[in-house]
Amino acid sequence: MINITVIALGKLKEKYMQDFSAEYVKRLSAYCNLNIVELTPKALPDSPSAAEIEAALKNEGEMIKKKIPSGAYVFSMCIEGRQMPSEAFSQNLSKLSVQGKSSVVFILGSSFGLSEEIKKLSDFKFSMSEMTFPHQMARVMLLEQLYRAFQIQSGGKYHK
Repeated sequence: MINITVIALGKLKEKYMQDFSAEYVKRLSAYCNLNIVELTPKALPDSPSAAEIEAALKNEGEMIKKKIPSGAYVFSMCIEGRQMPSEAFSQNLSKLSVQGKSSVVFILGSSFGLSEEIKKLSDFKFSMSEMTFPHQMARVMLLEQLYRAFQIQSGGKYHK
């Protein structure tokens, strides 16, 4: 069974987002070993300077690197990443398993994104949309797409 780690900057605050997340975590337990790692984003003032943002991203990047399992295939979730339909995402996950990758990591950055260092160490820069979504929603959307990907692989009825 594949090991999937979701490293997320920030916690799910609203109860309904926690419930959505818990539902997909439960569903995914049939297909993978899922570990969600929540890290605390670096606090910034209301109108941070570019230097403050860069320093915060660097600090967050250091925290993220410590949580990436050795040998894992790393997806960085970023706006400049590549988009793909659910079917292609499912195929890519399946190929990783066939290639012997037993550990996959998805990284969701803070509201200012991810450091360049994290993006460079990633195997795949992934974007779910050109639109901007709240980070909490992005996490739930990622979990839903992971579940959908496994349903596609197994020929389940969930994906239509």
